[in-house]
Amino acid sequence: MNVGIWIRVSTDDQAKGESPKTHETRAKMYAELKNWNILELYDLSGVSGKSIIDHPECKRMLNDVSTGKIEALIFSKLARLARNTRELLEISDLFQQHDASLVSLGESIDTSSPAGRLLFTVIGALGEWEREEISARVSASVVTRASQGKCTGGVGPFGYVWKDNILIVDSDEASVIKEVFSTFVKTDNMALTARMMNERGYRTKEGAEFKNTTIKRILTNPTYKGQKRANYSKSKGNKKSWKWKPENEWVYHEVEPIVDNDIWDKVNVSITIKAKNYVSNPQFNGKYIFAGLLKCECGQKMYVTKYKAMKVPRYTCRGCRAKINEDVILGLFKDCLKSIVLEPDKLNDAIKPDDNFIEQQTKQLRLLNTELKNVEKKIDSLLELWSDKAIVKSTFTGKYRDLCQRKEQLEDEIPRNQANIDHFKITETGKDYILSQTQFLYSLWDTLKVEEKDKIIRELVDEITVKKDELKFQLFYLPELMNEVKDSATMSMRI
Repeated sequence: MNVGIWIRVSTDDQAKGESPKTHETRAKMYAELKNWNILELYDLSGVSGKSIIDHPECKRMLNDVSTGKIEALIFSKLARLARNTRELLEISDLFQQHDASLVSLGESIDTSSPAGRLLFTVIGALGEWEREEISARVSASVVTRASQGKCTGGVGPFGYVWKDNILIVDSDEASVIKEVFSTFVKTDNMALTARMMNERGYRTKEGAEFKNTTIKRILTNPTYKGQKRANYSKSKGNKKSWKWKPENEWVYHEVEPIVDNDIWDKVNVSITIKAKNYVSNPQFNGKYIFAGLLKCECGQKMYVTKYKAMKVPRYTCRGCRAKINEDVILGLFKDCLKSIVLEPDKLNDAIKPDDNFIEQQTKQLRLLNTELKNVEKKIDSLLELWSDKAIVKSTFTGKYRDLCQRKEQLEDEIPRNQANIDHFKITETGKDYILSQTQFLYSLWDTLKVEEKDKIIRELVDEITVKKDELKFQLFYLPELMNEVKDSATMSMRI
């Protein structure tokens, strides 16, 4: 694996004697223990301030991740990677998109491991919460501006332009909008309307060809009958995904219409009737959270069934035909999650770090650091003696050489010792930090998206056995412990 090292040292770090070189060596030693190839060094040791996301070194690092040049980034601690949750979210999102790993030595986190990957979910949940808070504040401003007919951001809808904070008709674009409506009135078919518009050489505001969805957005937009709509949608977290807000939050403002109200109503009545008559595939095509994880007590796998009459997916045994609804499993898993994050004592049997090893290594590290300070003091004293001509050259040269050699040895040995501790903690005890952060996720469990719940479940659950009166959750705790040995535990929840 090709990796990069991120160097950024605070004033506090330097006060503790942690130089950029120390952090670099520590990271290199960890990479060596993992058999990773160090490809890039991103040095921000002299950078201060609140934001680093726009710094050239940060941009270079993000580009290297995007292009696949590096597959992981090693750094001393999360606070040195980013100064706030928003920046950390932005960086972690990019890493997750490109299947790259973040390694924080200070927090014992390595997202190349199953335990460490939970960090992405934690950061994502924090970011989602922050986005919702920002969105709420922005929405309040949007409502006020929209009710006054003022610009709420972005360009005007196709057929209009903003001028002096007023939405006015663009005559050239308006003629295209009129053509869309008149064509649909004749065809009563969106696909045919799109094709005919393209064949005639018409294009969208962005210069693209018309599609079915483009035609539908135009035809159903009340702006074209003189009712500009605002505050009706919100982003799902990315620029291309959004969802409707409740209609009681929508705001309307009168503008100059492009089509007659009667034509708009006629078109939309037709669209509504077609939508009601449309019958989709009765089988649910959404995300099945527990797909592939469920096993019946008879030994057979359970598959998903979901029909229009059902409110939630149902899992059915291939053998004995036993059934269980997804919402039941979700409720019991929440209880299981509660046991994991709120009662950590239950993990003691599954997580047994070698405290003796850590204690010995930590003690050795303290001794080495003490010796380094003493050697540095001896060097300073020796230089003072030489400056005062209180020592002959031959004596000075010999002692100075020996002390410098020992200092170099210690400066190599200390980060190597620290790297051994880092590697051990990340491999065997790093889950402690993740589990503590998962408490936050549990508090938000009922508000999490299906995708977020799915991530948590698949990082924690190996298999779920469905019995008559209970579910047994076979959980991963430390999948990478002791090479091929996989620690797990079973938690039973009564139905």
